[in-house]
Amino acid sequence: MKPLRIAHVGPVATSIPPPKSGSVEMMTSLLTEGLVARGHDVTLFATGDSTTAAKLHALYQHGYRDDDAMWPWEMYELLNLAAAVERERAFDIVHYEAEYYPMSLAFSRLTRTPILHTLHYAPSASEVELWSRYPEAPFVAISNEQARLLNGLYIVGTVHHGIDTDAFTFNERPDDYALFLGRFTEGKGPVQAIEVARRAGVKLVMSAANETYYEECVAPLVDGSRVVYFGEADHAAKVKLYGGARALVYPVQSPEPFGLVLVEAMACGTPVAALDRGAVREIVDDGVTGCVFEDLDAMIAGLPHVFSLDRRRVRQRAVERFGVARMVSGYEDIYRKLADQRRD
Repeated sequence: MKPLRIAHVGPVATSIPPPKSGSVEMMTSLLTEGLVARGHDVTLFATGDSTTAAKLHALYQHGYRDDDAMWPWEMYELLNLAAAVERERAFDIVHYEAEYYPMSLAFSRLTRTPILHTLHYAPSASEVELWSRYPEAPFVAISNEQARLLNGLYIVGTVHHGIDTDAFTFNERPDDYALFLGRFTEGKGPVQAIEVARRAGVKLVMSAANETYYEECVAPLVDGSRVVYFGEADHAAKVKLYGGARALVYPVQSPEPFGLVLVEAMACGTPVAALDRGAVREIVDDGVTGCVFEDLDAMIAGLPHVFSLDRRRVRQRAVERFGVARMVSGYEDIYRKLADQRRD
């Protein structure tokens, strides 16, 4: 098939890929590199310190997470997006990765080139109602759960996130701890993870950037012995933490549309113990790659069973379901569908 000309617009919060945490930036990078590897003509709109095999269009050398003077951040995101739209005739598709909200909707009727919108969070009903002013604008959902939340909008397809499973090392013999990895926010459930570990008599290692919620709500519960704070991990450290854990504890309180840490842990052979919220049941094969629980009491009681799951099978299923090639193929199909509609 003829290669596509793709404008891939990433966030400009930090580099792509990110130096440490940043799931949106990582997904943007993996998709960009996968598309280039398949022969497509891709231009990545991102910060100048990004690393890519695509053509790089950069208005800013670094992102606003690294520079407090870059404020308001919305203007930096908007101008980065506008740079792609202004060149829309050079592309078959403009794909916007919305870390916060789809400001790209405002450009939908100003260009003949289709603009595809990907959200990386669970929107509220009021947000979806506002966006429904553009019923013709194509969205790609990152899960069936997110597609449900986007009811009434034009969902052109659903594509689960993928990861480079070769970059996650399998570990058949873990150490004696459970792991919490994710942002320190109330919705991620770090306090609940500590409760699960303490009541189950299991050591817990916690890894994420130090934020206000950590200092106020989590740090007082960290004793350095049974509950240990590792800090924010880069990729190498993260892989080591995943592989060394007997299980990833995921007591998420606010429903999420995906849950990338679940996939990353499973790629290391580490099973997950997760509450039944958001897209968890789409990602976790209950009883195979982990266990899904209704509440904390059930999670605590079921943790020994999670520890006993076959780690080789966990890894195998993660590779089968969440390899980056599958994600790239899913987006290729959607791009071609939209590009063909444009020509009609």
